[in-house]
Amino acid sequence: MFQRIRIIGRGRVGSALAARLEAGGHTLRETDPDLVVLCVPDAAIPDVAKAQPLGPWICHVSGATPLAACTPHTRRFSLHPLQTFRRHGGPEQFDGSWGAIGAETPEALAGAAWLGRELGLRTFEIAEGQRALYHLGATMASNYLVTLYRLAGLALAKAGAPAEALVPLMRRTIDNDFDLTGPIARGDWATVDRHLETLRARLPEAEAVYVSLAEATVRSLQSEEIE
Repeated sequence: MFQRIRIIGRGRVGSALAARLEAGGHTLRETDPDLVVLCVPDAAIPDVAKAQPLGPWICHVSGATPLAACTPHTRRFSLHPLQTFRRHGGPEQFDGSWGAIGAETPEALAGAAWLGRELGLRTFEIAEGQRALYHLGATMASNYLVTLYRLAGLALAKAGAPAEALVPLMRRTIDNDFDLTGPIARGDWATVDRHLETLRARLPEAEAVYVSLAEATVRSLQSEEIE
C-alpha cells in the first residue's frame, strides 16, 4: 500500500519498527515519502507533525495521543504496538504482539491495518474517545508490573531470598491464564492479617499497595461469584 516510508525518531520503538520494515523489503527514505511515521515522544507529536509537508499520509505510534495531534494533516492514522520495547532491541519484539489502530476514514483504517500487518501485529480498532481508558489498561499491565516486582523483590531481599526467584512465578501465573491462587483465593484471612502485620513492621512503604490490591482481588472474586 505504501511504497516510500519515512520514520522520524529512532528510539526503542522507531528503531525496531525500521528494522522490521526493512526486513520486509520496504524502502525507508527521508525524502518524498508517501507515509511518515512519527516515533517521537507524545508531547512532541504536534510540533513534529506541523513541520511535515502536507500530502503524504502521517501516522503516530502513541496509544494515548488523539489523532488531532497530527493537525493540519487530514490523511492520518495511528498504530500503537501493545508491547514494551527494550533499548537496542530487534524487530522480533513485534512477534506475537497486538496493536491498536485509530482512524477517521475507511481509507485511513485500511492504511493502519496494512502497517500493522507489515509489522506482524494482530490489530484491533480503538475509538478516539476510548484512548485514555485503553492506554491506562496497558500502563497498569506493563509499568505497574515493574513496580510490583520491585516491591515484592524488596520483601524477598529483606527475608534473605533472591528477588529474581519471583520471575518464574510471575511467568507461570501468565502461562496459567491468570488463575488466582494464594490466601485470598482460599479464604485464608489469618495469613493476610500476618502479611499486614509484617508490612507495618518491615515494609511500610508497600502496605498501601498491598491493601489496595487485596481489596481489588476480593472485589474481583465477588464479581465472579455473581456472574
